[in-house]
Amino acid sequence: MFPDDSRFRLQSDSRWTLRWRAPGTRYHQENTIKPHRYFGAGWLVWGGIILGSRTDLHDQSVTITGHIYRDVIMEQHVRLFRGAMDAEFLFMNYNARPHRANIVDECLQSEDITRMDCPAYSPDLNPMGHVWDMLDRRIVASLPPHTCLPELRKALLDEWYNIPQDQFDTQDA
Repeated sequence: MFPDDSRFRLQSDSRWTLRWRAPGTRYHQENTIKPHRYFGAGWLVWGGIILGSRTDLHDQSVTITGHIYRDVIMEQHVRLFRGAMDAEFLFMNYNARPHRANIVDECLQSEDITRMDCPAYSPDLNPMGHVWDMLDRRIVASLPPHTCLPELRKALLDEWYNIPQDQFDTQDA
């Protein structure tokens, strides 16, 4: 299983700003922009894919901690998939702190789930990045644009289930 989480916001969090400047004036005050730390309200979503299937999309408005990851993600999603699979069930997650918490390791051991480690500098090994990109493109393309969190949440859930399964399966290959 390839799981991952991603944040979707009402406003873009793009930090790209194009600015024309004269040569040699890169660090002049008028050519520097202070970055914003708050990019607006949004949803943190979690999902997982495995050949021929996908998890439900879990959404929440708060950051995932080790306890939330264990109690919600592991117990309500991963454990159910593990029960439906054979003994060769592999679980891959990133090296993020909530994924590596001791309570999560204990949960994996108690459920006899084998973790496939993600190399620290190879995030492209998890195909969920492509899935999030696919979901993001569908959300951005919807008109009119979403103006409130309940609309965004509904759109995320609707689009997650409207993506054909074969598009998920090509990400596993």
